[in-house]
Amino acid sequence: MFRIRSARLLGPNVKQFEIDAPRIARAQKPGQFVIVRLDDFGERIPLTIKGSDPDQGTITIVVQGIGKTTIQLNTLGEGDSILDVVGPLGKPSEVERFGHVVVIGGGVGTAIALPTARALRDAGNYVTSILGARTKDLLILESEVRAASDEVLIMTDDGSYGEKGLVTDKLRQLIAKGDVDYVLAIGPIPMMRAVADTTRTRNIRTVVSLNSIMVDGTGMCGGCRVLIGNKSQFACVDGPEFDAHDVDFNVLMQRNSMYREQEKESLARYEAACHA
Repeated sequence: MFRIRSARLLGPNVKQFEIDAPRIARAQKPGQFVIVRLDDFGERIPLTIKGSDPDQGTITIVVQGIGKTTIQLNTLGEGDSILDVVGPLGKPSEVERFGHVVVIGGGVGTAIALPTARALRDAGNYVTSILGARTKDLLILESEVRAASDEVLIMTDDGSYGEKGLVTDKLRQLIAKGDVDYVLAIGPIPMMRAVADTTRTRNIRTVVSLNSIMVDGTGMCGGCRVLIGNKSQFACVDGPEFDAHDVDFNVLMQRNSMYREQEKESLARYEAACHA
């Protein structure tokens, strides 16, 4: 059992957990993730590690309650326990001195991008972070991103905070200045695809993190198969980060929606049981 040391809301349906997991905390690197199972009857879900404290023996994850398991997880609090937390899994982020790095976080993708942004800045890069959200209330971790970046630009769809528009609008402005060397984009699939389309014609190296459906997280089940440069790879062991210009986003969206009806049924049963 893995004890939850602290839990707090970051925004609507978004919760941050600090979990006792000393072995994972000692080994974790930016970009890696864990597989979580709440109980003996629960599904396994991948969650990226936002950060770790080896001295305290804890890891931090951020969870958006969308489906049955994430909604159930977000009902837990300090002192509760999770049955299984397996990791760290996946390849760490590539951290080098690229020059001017643009890190783009959309929604909960901000939490995933944060440790890599911090590592890239520590490696000597100038880091510009672009945060995107539909509205101000859905923007998370702004203060932590500011501490990890040289510059922070905020875009909201409705203009309730920062500038009105999409993250790609701001990215195009930066590219027009001619000084973008590397882009990391993490968030909803349509956003990552739009970023890839924006940088492709300028041949700017762009990396995205793919959070596809997973079961074991070790390459055995094949559930997280993605098409990269017309070749099948597994997000769990070959990723989760890939060259954005090689990702087949259409296949990714199709595979992520394969079990949508089953997910709806599972959530409906859970909600009915809660009401009962």
